[in-house]
Amino acid sequence: MNKKRILTGDRPTGKLHLGHYVGSLANRVRLQEEYECFFIIADLHVLTTRPEKEHILAIQQNIHEIVLDYLTVGIDPQQSTIFVQSAIPGIYELNLIFEMLVSVSRLERVPSLKEMARDARLEAMPFGLLGYPVLQAADILLPRAHLVPVARDNEAHVEVAREIARRFNRLYGEVFPEPETLVGEVLVGTDGQAKASKSLNNVIYLSDDAATVERKVRAMYTDPQRVRADIPGRVEGNPVFIYHDAFNPDREEVEDLKERYRRGQVGDVEVKEKLARAINAFLEPIRERRAYYAAQPGLIEDILFTGMQRMRRESDETMSLVREAMGLAGPVTKPDLIMQRALAPGLIFC
Repeated sequence: MNKKRILTGDRPTGKLHLGHYVGSLANRVRLQEEYECFFIIADLHVLTTRPEKEHILAIQQNIHEIVLDYLTVGIDPQQSTIFVQSAIPGIYELNLIFEMLVSVSRLERVPSLKEMARDARLEAMPFGLLGYPVLQAADILLPRAHLVPVARDNEAHVEVAREIARRFNRLYGEVFPEPETLVGEVLVGTDGQAKASKSLNNVIYLSDDAATVERKVRAMYTDPQRVRADIPGRVEGNPVFIYHDAFNPDREEVEDLKERYRRGQVGDVEVKEKLARAINAFLEPIRERRAYYAAQPGLIEDILFTGMQRMRRESDETMSLVREAMGLAGPVTKPDLIMQRALAPGLIFC
């Protein structure tokens, strides 16, 4: 491997939004020339919180939408490997091996798992959700990634992958690098109550049209203590200004709005109008690229097929190293069976 490697990705639960961009996508685009990048669409992870048939049937369309989102923000499939998790058999095998290297008590200390169960309205923690970080470790370590761009709330998951890599290497020999994290920011939702989340319906999607963006910005949470425009308002922690800082490149305009807001000399209407204009200016080239790529039949399927082939080659190489290090037998082939029969003719093989 000449370049160091990145592994990160998304669950196909719907289109991507501005929170994804701030949390991870911007870093992926920035680093794809410097690193060898693997971007996983983690459909198996959907089953941990959404095992119902209707959610499974929606996965294929969601995968299509996510790949479109990748292309529109600037991820280049010529430079990066985009693949679907369930298409790589090595992930299942490595996940099983890693399950033997981590305790239940360790996984119960991962703070985000209880939040995921709560957000999914689960009455009890499923075994698969408890093992979410282990499956994620298999995702990360199968291509032997060195860096994982994640939002801050997923940092603890990567630490589990680091611990598993250390334990495997200590027991069997050096196979896996210990991946580092590149932590992106967590964008607050438009409701100001929690992080931007599809399940909370408090997001602006990368694919939203201009009118939808304007509607969502008008409804954004601001300073609840400010009932009139002439009352000094709070800028710090105010979602409207957090979004201005993230998406309005006119720093002079943003600082002027902040100063006037603090003095009670500007209303929420003007602040939100300028924010909607800034977000739409940011999204317009993304919308144009989406229309271009969506009009090309077979493009997404070709990208995923090529990515699957590439990732399967990497998977085969890694699993060969894993089996050799552990002393595990490889897959049984037909010549192997013939040799076994020759050496032990009294055995019956099914």
